[in-house]
Amino acid sequence: MAMTKSHVQSALAVRLGIPKKQVVQCFEELATLAYREAKNTCVVPGIGKLVLVQRAARVGRNPRTGVQMQIAARQVVKFRVAKLAREAILPR
Repeated sequence: MAMTKSHVQSALAVRLGIPKKQVVQCFEELATLAYREAKNTCVVPGIGKLVLVQRAARVGRNPRTGVQMQIAARQVVKFRVAKLAREAILPR
């Protein structure tokens, strides 16, 4: 079973010995900060970073009809996992 946001918050509250309300507030502030700073690359040490990436225009294909169409260039947000996190999750 995957850990939900509530499970993570409860686990952190117990582990740190602080009220869950403070942990929830911390999560909300971290999310707000990450959203605001994503344009400049927002790093969460040991976990990863949010980066804004420019995707080039390209030719795509409608999977139902097979008709080719032009897909416009756009910006997308990507999350890049930190090396420490990757090595902890997928040891060599």
